[in-house]
Amino acid sequence: MDDGVPELIAIDHDEYDARYIGRTPDGRQFILTTPFEPVTKKQPGAEFLALYLFDAEGQLLEAKIENLGPRSTMDEARRLKLRDQWLAELGDVSYERVEVAPFSVKRFGTEFGLIIREREDEDDVWAVEMQPGNYMAFFEPWDSGEYDT
Repeated sequence: MDDGVPELIAIDHDEYDARYIGRTPDGRQFILTTPFEPVTKKQPGAEFLALYLFDAEGQLLEAKIENLGPRSTMDEARRLKLRDQWLAELGDVSYERVEVAPFSVKRFGTEFGLIIREREDEDDVWAVEMQPGNYMAFFEPWDSGEYDT
């Protein structure tokens, strides 16, 4: 770590936003999650399905992201089918704690990932946020495995 900026973020498996995280049979780590862009006066918002694959050391290997459209018109059955398909393609996974490096990828004109941000209210205090949607936020200690929603 340098100046409080994390090299790895631990995320404990749970039954909420970290339900689909763990390891593949060959030791890769994965996060399957549902980022979103909120509805605003200027945009209808968007729902996404994202699968992030990492090597055993936590470095991003691949980001597979599907745009499912606005929440109001999203086909929930399609989202669930795609989720199940992507999980099946990973093989016999184990759901467990992951330790992954912050990352950022751009798709559909949007920044996705575990993105490092300096907190606006405090200098040299860092957060790592699952974006878009900021639905999981991590703070020191980075190895706690816990997040705020």
